Amino acid sequence: MQFVQDNIWTILMAVTSGLMLLWSFVGNRMRGVKEVDTAASLQLINHKNAVILDVREESEFKGGHLLNAKLIPLGKLRERIGELERYREHPILVVCRSGQRSAAACTVLGKGGFGLAYNLKGGVLAWQKAGLPLEK
Repeated sequence: MQFVQDNIWTILMAVTSGLMLLWSFVGNRMRGVKEVDTAASLQLINHKNAVILDVREESEFKGGHLLNAKLIPLGKLRERIGELERYREHPILVVCRSGQRSAAACTVLGKGGFGLAYNLKGGVLAWQKAGLPLEK
């Protein structure tokens, strides 16, 4: 018991970080976000004609983006969702830097009736790590 009292803050930090790690694994599934890795993303793009939606900021987009990606920053997605209306029945691959913003965007799209939204797990960082090209 003395050990717990002496180390309560360290224990709380360890428990909190563990819960955050667990949430990162199951949180997107609980929100209904479909995640795909780079290989599955290529399948969506090449065989299903997926639309690529980049939800990063314009400065990030200009630094390099997936070929033919459409830019709608996450902060403007709700007001600009109508621009995607013609793609409602198409797969939409949603991309950001690491996969966090794109997961949130997939949630917004899902609530907007876009049932074929897919989050690129790991984002542009994973895309680059896989040795796949970016357009500038």
